[in-house]
Amino acid sequence: MAEDESRPAGSAIDRGRFGAVERRRPHPDDDPNRAPRSSAELSKGPTELAENRGARVNWRVFIISAGVIVAFSLWAMLAPTHAADVMYDAVVTLATNLGWFYVVTIVVVILFVLWVALSKEGQVRLGPDHSRPQYKLFTWVAMLFGAGVGIDMLFYSVTGPIAQFMMPPSVDPQSAEAAQDAVVWTMFHYGISGWSMYALLGMAMGYFAYRWGMPLSIRAALYPLLGRRVRGTTGDVIDIFALIGTVFGVATSMGIGVVLLNVGFSRIFGLPEGLGLQVALVLVAVVMTVAGCLSGVDRGIRVVSELNLWIAAAMMLYILVTGQTAFLINALVTNIGRFVNTLPARTLETFAYEPDGAAWMGGWTLFFWAFWLAWGPFVGLFLARISRGRTLREFVIAAITAPVLCDFFIVSIFGNSALSVVMDGDMEFAQLAIDSPEQGWYALLDMFPGAAFLIGLATLSGMLFYLTSANSGAMVMANFSSTIPDPAQDGAKWLRIFWALLTALLTVAMLVAGGVTTMEYATLIFAFPVTIIAYLVMASFSKVLRMERAEREGHVVRRRAAAAHGGQTPEKTWRQRLAQLRSYPSRKAAAQFMERVVQPALSAVAAEFREQGYEATLTTVPGSDVDVDTHTLVVAMGEQRHFHYEAAAVEVPVPRIGGRPMPPGDDVYYKVEVFTQTGSEGYDLMGLTQQQVINDVLDRYEAHLSFLSYTSEHDYASVITPVVTAGDEPALPAVADDVERVDDDGDRPAP
Repeated sequence: MAEDESRPAGSAIDRGRFGAVERRRPHPDDDPNRAPRSSAELSKGPTELAENRGARVNWRVFIISAGVIVAFSLWAMLAPTHAADVMYDAVVTLATNLGWFYVVTIVVVILFVLWVALSKEGQVRLGPDHSRPQYKLFTWVAMLFGAGVGIDMLFYSVTGPIAQFMMPPSVDPQSAEAAQDAVVWTMFHYGISGWSMYALLGMAMGYFAYRWGMPLSIRAALYPLLGRRVRGTTGDVIDIFALIGTVFGVATSMGIGVVLLNVGFSRIFGLPEGLGLQVALVLVAVVMTVAGCLSGVDRGIRVVSELNLWIAAAMMLYILVTGQTAFLINALVTNIGRFVNTLPARTLETFAYEPDGAAWMGGWTLFFWAFWLAWGPFVGLFLARISRGRTLREFVIAAITAPVLCDFFIVSIFGNSALSVVMDGDMEFAQLAIDSPEQGWYALLDMFPGAAFLIGLATLSGMLFYLTSANSGAMVMANFSSTIPDPAQDGAKWLRIFWALLTALLTVAMLVAGGVTTMEYATLIFAFPVTIIAYLVMASFSKVLRMERAEREGHVVRRRAAAAHGGQTPEKTWRQRLAQLRSYPSRKAAAQFMERVVQPALSAVAAEFREQGYEATLTTVPGSDVDVDTHTLVVAMGEQRHFHYEAAAVEVPVPRIGGRPMPPGDDVYYKVEVFTQTGSEGYDLMGLTQQQVINDVLDRYEAHLSFLSYTSEHDYASVITPVVTAGDEPALPAVADDVERVDDDGDRPAP
């Protein structure tokens, strides 16, 4: 039989020599869902992760997550004893068999974020290179602190140190050793471990959203690892786990909050304590949370965060001045020193040699680790939402230092104040703080002068802690259950209201099922899937950071005409340089320069490229920030990164220093800067001739070729996406997996 020559080459079925049918092994490149291996492929993420450019509800994530929460809530309310017993058994199993996994996960996360911050990639921004932070430092830190710390810290700041003094895990109760470690254990549980988890997820989501133009979500952070699969069922499963963990984490904080505020409102207003008042507080808080959600990040969460930080500072100062000032300051210094000195050993401690080590770990360290993990996606997304323009180094260092120091002050001042009372022999207070932490906290406040004022201030602080977490939590839940291509957008308002109500339902259900203890159990269980997400995010993020490193190293070998950041300007005459020092061009002047110099120069270059057989395009679009057209020249380079040269007008404030003459009237002037998709190259074209602009384009094109040559000589396979070749031949390394195709100037969409 004659061979069918009409079958296209490369068909999956080909005839062999004797007519037998042979099937060609599928090549990895044939899989449309494979993980991207280059920045050119990675730049397709924004279009592949969203079917349209509008925000919409992800109904599968929404329905399944809401169904799980409602089912769990009904189970806890209708069969509270059975629910509590089942969760207790699950927690014992986790603590005994998988406690080490939580510990190792936290250690790996800490080391990873420190590596990112201290490496050269720490200079990379959450956004284009020219982007700058939206919020001032104080406001930003206040929002970090307000979102990442809940009212639970006040709850545990008294009961934690006393419990570790009376029932320590490995030393004699009420001993000097127990006293030295009592407050440090609580500081450890609110230290850098949890904030490292926040930093990991926050910087990953922020990086992909603001630097690559992808949606602000966990699934987008996993795109380099999983490819288009994150848009389908795989991505939905990830969002479901993240969303359910978030709901349980926020509900636990809300539950602890209403238990604590229940006592405060009872003392202030004389209301009867109990479940009725707690439910009423949940409903009141939901109404306030809905109002806060509708006000947006800037007007709602920002104001509450700043106010909360000031009130917390005032409360700490009041206790410090009216309490045992010298003892509290000495104890704070000692606690911080011991924390730093014992951090490595404490972080890896599992109490394997202690008879009741697993029980202690399950009730304390593992619960807090699970609590941080459950809150990780929620707080991480919120931190990314407010951190556009920050460098990775700035983001990580601030996240694991500034809020942690605030935590230390609160825990040390409250904890040592309570500990001094117990060490003076008040065992009744110690037992009250262990059996009923909310009563113990307010009992401590009763011991200070002006107790009524302090209790009112502390209750207000607790309410603001609670509102900040609930407010930002509702916003993040709405985002997780939506598909939102634009990182600056949030979920629909009705969706935020829905999640606020559902979280309130879950809070009430867990209060009915057993209160704070049941909440701790649920958090420890539902946080487990988030540990898997953390490992996937680290693998995905490290892969992309190798691309950033390759770009930086490739820039080093560029010829002198283009510095590493593009900051070396084209050659100018000395008269041009002097004239530019005295020049503050208006918008009209910038537009005329674009029309008369830049556009003709780029048109001539594009025409010559096409004449010589290149695929070159020149596009002109209205400027996004100023009313001056932007011109972009792109020369296709086949499978390699395209050459990209963009000239755009930039509004700049007039400097108020030096001997340059000031322009009359305006406070701003305009530059024409050269951009790549990662940001401005840092120099101004204004004042150049057409020939000089053409020379600059050619200099940059030669530099681009030099960069491609460098990266092709330094290819190495990625351990994340190795290539498997077809046939029986051995596998070969991936070509330019994370070096050559980095940060594609021609393809990456503008964030």
